[in-house]
Amino acid sequence: MTVTLDHVTRTVDGVAHIRDVSLTLESGTLNVLLGPTLSGKTSIMRLLAGLDKPTTGKVLVNGKDVTGVDVRQRSVAMVYQQFINYPSFTVYENIASPLRVQGKPREEIEARVAEAAKLLRLEPFLKRTPLQLSGGQQQRTAMARALVKGADLVLLDEPLANLDYKLREELRAELPRIFEASGAIFVYATTEPTEALLLGGNTVCMWEGQALQIGETPSVYRRPQTLRVAQVFSDPPLNLVGIEKKNGSVQYAGGIAAPASGLYSALADGAYRVGFRAHQLALANGETDRHAFHATVTVTEITGSESFVHLTRDGSNWVAVLHGVHEFEPGQTIDAVLDPNDVFVFDAADRLVAAPNS
Repeated sequence: MTVTLDHVTRTVDGVAHIRDVSLTLESGTLNVLLGPTLSGKTSIMRLLAGLDKPTTGKVLVNGKDVTGVDVRQRSVAMVYQQFINYPSFTVYENIASPLRVQGKPREEIEARVAEAAKLLRLEPFLKRTPLQLSGGQQQRTAMARALVKGADLVLLDEPLANLDYKLREELRAELPRIFEASGAIFVYATTEPTEALLLGGNTVCMWEGQALQIGETPSVYRRPQTLRVAQVFSDPPLNLVGIEKKNGSVQYAGGIAAPASGLYSALADGAYRVGFRAHQLALANGETDRHAFHATVTVTEITGSESFVHLTRDGSNWVAVLHGVHEFEPGQTIDAVLDPNDVFVFDAADRLVAAPNS
């Protein structure tokens, strides 16, 4: 099965929610919609499901135009951020409910509920009601109900956003296994780059209703075609600095000059913007380097396994992430060290011209 959005737009009260998006999804694939709030992720899902009709463009299933076909006539299941279960039903009855609506025989219902419960590790809870479950168990129940429906297209709209950290990590680890076992088309919306990387599959980078880049998740992460894609796919936010390449040297904004080594060596003379993620920025205390910037610490956030060091330098805010516990005092001056082989370089039109090899 394939589902295609063919140059679709969606305008509501004169406001463009979706702007000329084209993409094709195939059976057995996981497709992550990655972007900030109001970037168009839910609007894309509603168009795929048939809950909304595009203002222009077409929706195709296996090449057949289904634009405007009611959602009840499509093989679609959806799980929302606010998980929904029937509070008076047991877990078993919640999972079985779409099969009963379809008029399936009792033996088939029992077999498919048992299969979904095993897949989502709900077997010990089938006789409980949702109020007797943890948040993660309730969300797994909602997902099991979507899976047991046997839909060809399963839409998950930020399904883990309201769960605590431990439950989110548990379900994140389980989801790729669940997706692989199903064989359906999965579309998963998230605001978090880390979640997209953990899930894998394909990623669609969304921004203000546009699909900026579509491809295999590691590829989009490693080679963002534009500065905006790199910003969408960076958390903490992408660090930026301007440079000018001239006569074999690089002048950084703020007055620091260095030989045009690493990725800079192949650049034509001109002005560029350099982006680097938080883990690509090293810190040194009292050491010097030809690509070292004097920066001021504003705050350090220690999570236990990592330390997020926030810096200001020449009017710009940067973040460095370091493994382990590192304590810096606010106002402390430190050298932020950048490897010229470990940066993204964008031209005046914000298009990628150089990227790290790994």
